[in-house]
Amino acid sequence: MFDLDLLRAIVVVADCGSFTTAAARLHSTQSTISQKVRRLEDMVGHRLLVRGNRDVLPTDAGQTLLGYARHMLALNDQMLEALAGAMVGVTVRLGVPEDFVGGATTHALSVFSRHHPQAKLEVTSGLCRDLSQAYDNGELDLVLLKQRRNGRDGVASWPEQLQWIDSARAPAFELDPIPLVTFPPRGLYREDIISAIEGMGRRWRISFTSSSLSGIQAAVADGMGVSLLPPRAATAEHRVLGHAQGLPAVDSYEIVIVHRPAAGEMVKALAGVLTGLMATDQR
Repeated sequence: MFDLDLLRAIVVVADCGSFTTAAARLHSTQSTISQKVRRLEDMVGHRLLVRGNRDVLPTDAGQTLLGYARHMLALNDQMLEALAGAMVGVTVRLGVPEDFVGGATTHALSVFSRHHPQAKLEVTSGLCRDLSQAYDNGELDLVLLKQRRNGRDGVASWPEQLQWIDSARAPAFELDPIPLVTFPPRGLYREDIISAIEGMGRRWRISFTSSSLSGIQAAVADGMGVSLLPPRAATAEHRVLGHAQGLPAVDSYEIVIVHRPAAGEMVKALAGVLTGLMATDQR
């Protein structure tokens, strides 16, 4: 087994061409460096360095050893760098609803990453019930959730604004029964949509169900039915409905940011970024 300390000593001597200069560079003494080289020579059974007229030169065996020594020292340094990075790097697992993916959220996350290069973000999007379950299972460190008011406690919360939408080019609101586009059973807003329509005395039918926000948006835009979504999810292909059509306001939801009390500094820092993002969104 070759001692890396001995290998580093002979490499520096060969690079400097002098035991004295090598000792100064390694913050050691000339006699200590000479002893390390002699130990290597005893191990390999060959003379490794010879003194020339002006400097110290490697022998043929020394040249062979130096090639391997430089490679071993480089690998050692690379391993140290990799382990140092692994110790410093912190992975933050974030969960956000699908309608928060892209746009301002992605921009905020990119700014956070530039300011905190040691943080590795893993972002998961999906239905809030799935994100909540993943958080409870320990699979996420921080979640942005939409829930009924006074549900899960969080570090910050805001009321969730919702609006009724229909197709701009093929409206479905006046059809009887009125077709509804919703998330699957137990999905957000589904029961509120049905209750509101029944409260108007209108007949209804579920015409389209999707667990994907983009699926809901496309179905409404193509005239499949009426739905209830946050304003940020409405597009130019949608027509906004409301009191003029007799539809009630739905204000029973909130957006909440959740992380564990013992969360690390990077999780709390990212929660602060999301808090600022939501405050801007509310304005």
